Amino acid sequence: MTDAEARAEKLSRELDSAFRNRADLYRLFLDELTGELGAEQAEAIMIRAIEQRGKEVAAAAFASFGSNDARAIGEAFLLAVSPDGGLMYPTDVERSDNRIAFKVKRCPLKDAWVEAGVGDEKLATLCRIAGAFDRGLFEATGVGFDNVTWTPGHGSGCCHIALTNRASMDEGRASSN
Repeated sequence: MTDAEARAEKLSRELDSAFRNRADLYRLFLDELTGELGAEQAEAIMIRAIEQRGKEVAAAAFASFGSNDARAIGEAFLLAVSPDGGLMYPTDVERSDNRIAFKVKRCPLKDAWVEAGVGDEKLATLCRIAGAFDRGLFEATGVGFDNVTWTPGHGSGCCHIALTNRASMDEGRASSN
């Protein structure tokens, strides 16, 4: 193995560890806030904060895109959030001219929660909380956004995200009236 390959392998492990650390922080914050405020308020506070972070990232990452750039935004997202050649968040992707949808097959956050022994109900809550980042990120761009986060019975994967050009959504509403 070359030095460059060894370094890349080490960075890959460190990146995965950083994402797992983030998952542990979400889990611990949820536990602490739930103890202080109750489950409903704890989840709401975390969702607001994480959604706001998604909006902040969108302002920097997607400022050059518009509400009819769903596919381009989705492609940029896939490049940015699935580092390590797509190994961090492998996805199945469906593309069309005005839409992109992806099913996340592996999530290091969810993996960390499962390894920590989190039960299904709490796992679904943590996935909803983490999904708030995506909502903040994509809704800030103006494209149509749909996200189904993991729930018991959802299978082994993670969230399913779909982005649609705003004009296509408006046309669909007009034709159904």
